[in-house]
Amino acid sequence: MSSSQSIFLIGEDWLTVSKAMAIAAGEIKLELTAAKRKKVQESAQTVANIVAKGHAVYGINTGFGPLCTTKISKEETKILQTNILKSHSVGVGKPIATELAKLMLILKVHSLAKGYSGISETSIDRIIWHIENDAIPIVPSQGSVGASGDLAPLSHLFLPLIGLGKVQFQGAEIPTSELFERTGLSSVDLGPKEGLALINGTQFIAAHAVKVVEKLHSCLSQADIIGAMMIEGLQGSVKPFFNELHALRPFKGNIHVAKRIKRLLKGSEIMEDHIDCDRVQDPYSLRCMPQVHGASRNAWLHLKELVEVELNSVTDNPIIIDEDLTISGGNFHGQPLAMALDYACLAASELGNISDRRIYLALEGNSPGVPKLLMHETGINSGYMILQYTTAALASENKGLCFPSSADSIPTSLGQEDHVSMGSIGGRKALQVLENVEKILAIELLTAAQAFEFRKPMKSGLFLDEIHKEVRKQVSFADKDRVFSDDIEKGIKMIQDKTIIKVIEKVSAKKGVSLKTKYSEEFEVF
Repeated sequence: MSSSQSIFLIGEDWLTVSKAMAIAAGEIKLELTAAKRKKVQESAQTVANIVAKGHAVYGINTGFGPLCTTKISKEETKILQTNILKSHSVGVGKPIATELAKLMLILKVHSLAKGYSGISETSIDRIIWHIENDAIPIVPSQGSVGASGDLAPLSHLFLPLIGLGKVQFQGAEIPTSELFERTGLSSVDLGPKEGLALINGTQFIAAHAVKVVEKLHSCLSQADIIGAMMIEGLQGSVKPFFNELHALRPFKGNIHVAKRIKRLLKGSEIMEDHIDCDRVQDPYSLRCMPQVHGASRNAWLHLKELVEVELNSVTDNPIIIDEDLTISGGNFHGQPLAMALDYACLAASELGNISDRRIYLALEGNSPGVPKLLMHETGINSGYMILQYTTAALASENKGLCFPSSADSIPTSLGQEDHVSMGSIGGRKALQVLENVEKILAIELLTAAQAFEFRKPMKSGLFLDEIHKEVRKQVSFADKDRVFSDDIEKGIKMIQDKTIIKVIEKVSAKKGVSLKTKYSEEFEVF
């Protein structure tokens, strides 16, 4: 372990989105304390005692789902656990990102280590080994309905424990058998209840939710900054961001966004030049940013709060309280996150929707000094016209993806599982929408920077002037047509790398100024 690494006590410490991401990045090391090992041992022993006594307990000595009334003999209880991993590995489609699969391992081992699942120390130690050695199982993206746990993806996730499936290891996808040959590992001998404990849970949904929280936060932060750049480039009004207005409708997200944008525009010669113009008000895409971005901020906060609860919960089934109390309940049901993910998906889509409108606005040529299509010589040049076609296509695609997955339920397991959340689909869709939003924001960033050029030699505000310089290091001003897809790819990379957020942080540290508001702790910490 490097000296810079900190420790996370699995099953004990409070897991957050940022900590989960840091563990996945190898910045935080996992540790199972002696106290938690004892709790895990006791839970496993409780399961062993139940098997020895022969009392019927779901998933320990009975079949699964509609086979819950089928009694399993003592001798076959271990075979049952291996078979469940095999039979439930029915995922299809492209594999999820390695980072997502690693997050699934992290979230699962944290839940199992709480000591209510009947899992063995051996299994927990093996999962930790996979995390720390970056031997990450290959997990298909489709096949979970988001209730009775994410059964199919979790089954694929844990096939390597019994020597099956594939893993991403040292830059290549290899069979688990080859992993065993290289490392000297062998299959884990699963005890009663262990297979069910491994595959019952919401870790596929939750891992996607972790990434949604992280990506949406990045998009929200950058949308405010890019929106402020567009206000300046088009010489919009700063009045819609005054505190006096938002105090009369005090939604947290609205106030936070308004204060950030007002501070971004502070000290701008461009905005001061606009003070005495005869325009009464701006189009909604400029002046309603606090209301629109703010509503998406509120949706993000809602998801973040629910995700934190889920990350620190026990979501398998049955739950082992003690030898006299095992509860076959519904903690595996994904509805709490499924509905919030659909809400977050809509919130992300709206960021892209209003961004596309600002891009269109910049091309109209209605802002004094800014030419139509953001080029002086049009006709032979199309200017930025077609970039907005791309954002229109992406915004439209996002609208189609916003239908709430959680509004649907198709019964499974011969009716035993008669209501399911479809949260796994909602998580995948939300990430797809966010990837599209990143592309839209990248094009708005380029468009706003182009509009800004026509305001020279007037100076921008402290933050935005530095951002403009950074953009120009990577994408030059366009005075004639060129292959704009090259510019767009550079813009997307800037959004994904959070380049403009880093500029804000650098300026804040150097100049002693900040965009923080009284709600920053809620909206900026996760």
